[in-house]
Amino acid sequence: MSSIARNYLNQLNADYLRVHRRKEDLFWSTYMGISDDQAGFTAAEQAYKAFCADPARLPVLREMLLAQAEEEELKRGLGGWIAFFECNVIEDPAATALMDELVAAEADLFARRKGLKLTLLDEQGQQVAGSLPAASTALAASSDEAVRQSALAMFHTLEQWVVGNGFLEVVALRNRFARAMGYRDYFDYKVHKNEQMSPEQLFAVLDDFIARTEQRVHQSLAELKAAKGEAALLPHNLRYSVSGDVTRQLDPYVPFSRALKDWVQSFRRLGIQYRGATLTLDLLTRKGKYENGFCHGPVPSFWQEGEWVPAVVNFTSLADPAQVGSGWSGLNTLFHEGGHAAHFANVTGNAPCFSQEFPPTSMAYAETQSMFCDSLLDDADWLKGYARNAAGEAIPDELIKGMIEARQPFRAFNERQIALVAYFERDLYAMAESERTPEAVLALARRWECQILGVESPRPLLAIPHLLNQESACAYHGYLLALMAVEQTRAYFLARDGYLTDNPRIGPDLAAHYWGPGNGMTHDETLRSLTGEGFSAAPLAEACNQSVALAWATAAACMTAASQRPPAGEGTPLDAHIRVMHGAELIADNLESETRMLADFEAWIRQHYQREPAAAR
Repeated sequence: MSSIARNYLNQLNADYLRVHRRKEDLFWSTYMGISDDQAGFTAAEQAYKAFCADPARLPVLREMLLAQAEEEELKRGLGGWIAFFECNVIEDPAATALMDELVAAEADLFARRKGLKLTLLDEQGQQVAGSLPAASTALAASSDEAVRQSALAMFHTLEQWVVGNGFLEVVALRNRFARAMGYRDYFDYKVHKNEQMSPEQLFAVLDDFIARTEQRVHQSLAELKAAKGEAALLPHNLRYSVSGDVTRQLDPYVPFSRALKDWVQSFRRLGIQYRGATLTLDLLTRKGKYENGFCHGPVPSFWQEGEWVPAVVNFTSLADPAQVGSGWSGLNTLFHEGGHAAHFANVTGNAPCFSQEFPPTSMAYAETQSMFCDSLLDDADWLKGYARNAAGEAIPDELIKGMIEARQPFRAFNERQIALVAYFERDLYAMAESERTPEAVLALARRWECQILGVESPRPLLAIPHLLNQESACAYHGYLLALMAVEQTRAYFLARDGYLTDNPRIGPDLAAHYWGPGNGMTHDETLRSLTGEGFSAAPLAEACNQSVALAWATAAACMTAASQRPPAGEGTPLDAHIRVMHGAELIADNLESETRMLADFEAWIRQHYQREPAAAR
């Protein structure tokens, strides 16, 4: 029986890789704007969904698992597939038909959204093609109020388009599918599926966090109003009023031309390795490219009969090196998606079901890996060690202090902005069909923004792209749950080692405790494996409520300690074949050497983007 089961497992692995790779290759080419084969992608997506939802495999797998007495690895692989299919099987033919209808409707919405032309003002006052990253960066960094107003207007234009061009019909279709699956609505379905929680359990955590940070967020708004006037609280002014000056001052120290080098060096020194993976990076914004960073793995990593199958991973950012502030936001996305890639390249199960971003993989678990990596960029010792201007001068302590003074008071605001999406989506999907009109949905968005944030959001809710995509809809709260776990993880390493930046013990520990098991362990189990503690919201709330004085004292001590440590050296090789693309154009790769790749990337950026960095003040 074991040989039959082993053959079945191997064939199942191969069958999954075939449909998954086809879907992911078309996902990449359509989302990168390289191909307009939307029909091909829709067909591949439907084939993949059909594979995942096939009820015929579950009884076979369960029977084979029961028959295995001794072979633990074989039982592990069969058990992994059982968990996968239990999350995804659709046994009702009517629900299967609804899923096909839903995939087609979302593909149509995506294709029409891709053709939508949005505009905003640039720094020269010219109307130019707009994108979500460009608008976000303008709201944070442009000193011209007219530019910021145009960015917010672009978001509101997008919101009006969303509610008037098929999204509300998709919401209704999602609810029909969820009810056919036995759930109250789509929000209920997704929370159970993604996080193995009920909405009530989720909101017990979110409500606790909101209550713990309520005083801090209102105090921050009152302090900003007192310092800069009531106009500072307007949604087109808020981000710039909080940190616009420091964003512009930081800009010369983090040019995007050096972002790839900073990522490579930082991850090497952390001991992060990719175990022979092939990484394709598309890092720059352009017309037709999907307007949100992401990481997908066409080939998951796993052991197949004692042979290592290295991952194939694609990830993106949306940097525009010509725009002030884009170097910093692009670098954050690079670290974030690079963290996802490290996770999915290090899963060591014996089936590909353990190493993929969809259920039973918890979104909060997956985002913990990426958000831990991008959290390092805000650390004073990272900034002091890596942020350099064109003359090679390190970022001044005064600017790091200025960043803390600007951003720490609004940390609670920023994390509550993540929680906000869950409150809105819960009510959106609970609305009666007859009441879910464009006007009512927009009013609901503004009402929840004001209730959670105290003001209208500088990132209007319906301009968030995650709401439109089936995989990320009703899942945004995973980012906040992940931030809670990140804070616990950081606290553990700091207590044990005293520092994070260039700490060579971090990569191996993350690989062993967080990445290796994949979804074979729960999020809470991975946390306990490393830190010895279960999931808690309290550490993040405490970090949000920390005073500026304490945050700066901690940062100053961190820089002092870093200056007394010996140089980190080159670190360990990333062990990856890296290709940096711009659509179909190869910018750089490490086939010859890492040094050549970094030089080619920097030269390409300098050749194509001529902007002088914003002057430091």
